[in-house]
Amino acid sequence: MTPRQRLLAVLRRELPDRVPCAPDISNMIPCHLTGKPFWDIYLYQNPPLWKAYIDAVKQLGIDGFLEGLAVIAPPPPEPEEPPWHEVIIARTSDRIITRHCQEDKWGVRRWSANVRIYDRDQPATTKPYQHLGLPAVPSEWEYVSGARAWPTGEALLKLVKEEMGEHGIVGARCGRTLVVGSPEEIYEYYEDPAKFRKKRDVILAEAERLFAQIMAQGTRPDFINMGASGTLVWQTPAMFDELGLPILKRMSALCKEAGIPSHVHACGPERHLVQRAAEETDLTCIDPLERPPMGDCDLKEIKRLYGHKLVLKGNLHTTEVMLRGSAKTVRAAARQAIRAAARGGGYILSTGDQCGRDTPLENIQALIDACERWGRY
Repeated sequence: MTPRQRLLAVLRRELPDRVPCAPDISNMIPCHLTGKPFWDIYLYQNPPLWKAYIDAVKQLGIDGFLEGLAVIAPPPPEPEEPPWHEVIIARTSDRIITRHCQEDKWGVRRWSANVRIYDRDQPATTKPYQHLGLPAVPSEWEYVSGARAWPTGEALLKLVKEEMGEHGIVGARCGRTLVVGSPEEIYEYYEDPAKFRKKRDVILAEAERLFAQIMAQGTRPDFINMGASGTLVWQTPAMFDELGLPILKRMSALCKEAGIPSHVHACGPERHLVQRAAEETDLTCIDPLERPPMGDCDLKEIKRLYGHKLVLKGNLHTTEVMLRGSAKTVRAAARQAIRAAARGGGYILSTGDQCGRDTPLENIQALIDACERWGRY
């Protein structure tokens, strides 16, 4: 089977030729393999992250599982207010800092509260400008120039699927499991929970609109991703049940009706989410099922309790095993995971959250070796 055929078979609850090998390498490894400063990928789109990921999949020989690195939803309606522009406000040999500004018809500028930090060898991050000791209004700045333009909407989806080919599958983001997503919002929730119920309803309405547009296109993604990193880091289980679960129920039901697989990624503690997804939703696949101390999932137990309902993906420790372990360590951990979850199908060998930038490539190869050796059906 090709990687694409293998992954689609698992999502259909069919037995593939072997357990798929789809470690989460989403950001750091693809950027590192380009040999370029990371800002070339994140800021200048040369190449864009989705292209760097697909190139890495082909180079490493893994089964590609692109879960939303390309924004392939139809573009939103044109806003009535003036557009926001990203501009560079500071630059060193190792860092570029940008901020967004908006200029009205009278030439009055409004500045965003956050800055975007592009480091040479790290993924881009966002922080309030005050955290870097920057002024409320920049004293000087320059427009971002030289960024490559890429298609949007269905045209981008076609391009991404062509680039991926038989090397894997391509997903689109639509909906999310996270409504409260920062320390500030946690305080706000307890002061005014009704505000977040309204936010939940807005998120769901927008997700339904996007889903209808995506399904109406001539080219469809291979699956719909509706997860969010840290779903049960920022939200308690009770908060998730109130805010995230209704979104997950509705969107997974829509996916089932449309005949397209649905997927959730939610790094960190996830066992409660797994239980709710299995017992109360139509979700197809869930990852990364992180083990302690990063998460709270025991793969063997999760398989026993919920493997009949959910396709499981993940669980290998990204630091102790993938980053710091030897190839022998990785093969042993992969064999253990395959034994715990692969029986009867419905398992994709992968990692808890994404692998670090300096993960030895021989450790990625060790995962493929394990699938070939112990993952045959």
